[in-house]
Amino acid sequence: MKIIILGAGRVGESVAESLVSERNDITVIDTDAGRLRDLEDRLDLRGVVGNGIQPSVLRQAGAEDADMVIACAAMDETNLVVCKVAHDVFGIPTTIARLRSSEFNEGDELLTRSGFAVDHVICPEESVMNYIHQLIQYPEALQVLHFSQERASMVAVRAVSGSALAGHTLGEFKQLFPAAEMRVVAIYRHGYAVPNKANTRILEGDEVFVLADKQKLRDVLFALHKRDQPVQRIMIAGGGRVGMRLAKSLAAKYHVKIIERDKKRCEYLAEQLPSVVLVLQGDVADADLLQEENVGEMDVFLSLTNDDEDNIMSAMLAKRMGAQRVMALINRRAYAEMMEGSTIDVAISPAQTVIGELLAHLRRGDVAAVHSLRRGAAEVLEGVARGDIKTSKLVGRRLEEIKLPKDASIGAIVRGEGKDSVVLMPHHDTLVQENDHIIVFIPNKRYVRDVEKLFQVSATFFG
Repeated sequence: MKIIILGAGRVGESVAESLVSERNDITVIDTDAGRLRDLEDRLDLRGVVGNGIQPSVLRQAGAEDADMVIACAAMDETNLVVCKVAHDVFGIPTTIARLRSSEFNEGDELLTRSGFAVDHVICPEESVMNYIHQLIQYPEALQVLHFSQERASMVAVRAVSGSALAGHTLGEFKQLFPAAEMRVVAIYRHGYAVPNKANTRILEGDEVFVLADKQKLRDVLFALHKRDQPVQRIMIAGGGRVGMRLAKSLAAKYHVKIIERDKKRCEYLAEQLPSVVLVLQGDVADADLLQEENVGEMDVFLSLTNDDEDNIMSAMLAKRMGAQRVMALINRRAYAEMMEGSTIDVAISPAQTVIGELLAHLRRGDVAAVHSLRRGAAEVLEGVARGDIKTSKLVGRRLEEIKLPKDASIGAIVRGEGKDSVVLMPHHDTLVQENDHIIVFIPNKRYVRDVEKLFQVSATFFG
């Protein structure tokens, strides 16, 4: 697929890195020639220096035969205009815009073809907020993903000393957790995948990915961790866009404190946030301040400033001072990979939270949802089985007959619609039916195309 990305900032860079790895033809537009040179040196893509709202620059980037434009510039106005020009002047089929303002929502009349011609909206701040909400709702998890209108869920958990995970083989799981039906789809140890076999023994520190019925997710997590302590007290370090949005959304249900260094920003936060939110002025890495505000009694400490180093330091300090669970917003991939699983429980990447939203628009076949895992190295894909035994590679076949790529696995099948749907933990003889939603774990992105082909019906299918 030929894709134009406007903006070589953190989001644009992460999007480009993810899409290049799938052998797409990528061109990045930015006004900063040095930044583009750095990207061209690291990634297999082309850079075009210029203002992307100008038709001549888009034409130089190959807009006349592009399949998609993704506008990730810093300003909403720029992204809106680029999508309009891309559609009206060049007829680019798919336009995606990063929009920070809550005034613009996907499907609004203003964004239709007669308006700014934005097919899909991405908002990293909103994505991060939703991501954090899931981690607060399920504090035992490292990552929480939902599928098929939230009927099935995937969670990543870490095997810790004393938990029900560490020391047991996968083959023992069914006996250990008879009331918590689940399926382990992947295990990572020191950053590398471990064979997902019945005799594989989970060790302390392993990262385990589990699929389950969402309605049973709480039971599954309790079975794995032997604890179910709901979150009540939250401290947020950083009152920027993400911090303010999050504090506002959490205020009705939790006891929230927010720390911000800038006095004027504190005054603004105090005006915008509900009165139950305590706004504090100070340095997020000030040990005395954290101690005075009882950081050790916090169920969750979130460091969400614009500075990676500040976030890392304040999160590590909060953990050392007794905070139950700490999370840090970390933009640099190397930092995030180094810190997660150490003192910091969860490293949150703003760019990675939106990658899945983009990937769903790139996938071929009938793909309903895509989520990026392991910072883009792996993927979990939800596809819909269409057709019949003659036109489909899935429908009417037992799972043991389906040719999956190496180490890929079917984690769950959601059958039926709405309240009548059921989540099946598949076995080798499970028969796939038409309209089944099949959730596939793909450990290596180079196998994505092979999985996509499974969900493509032959030309003789007209359903």
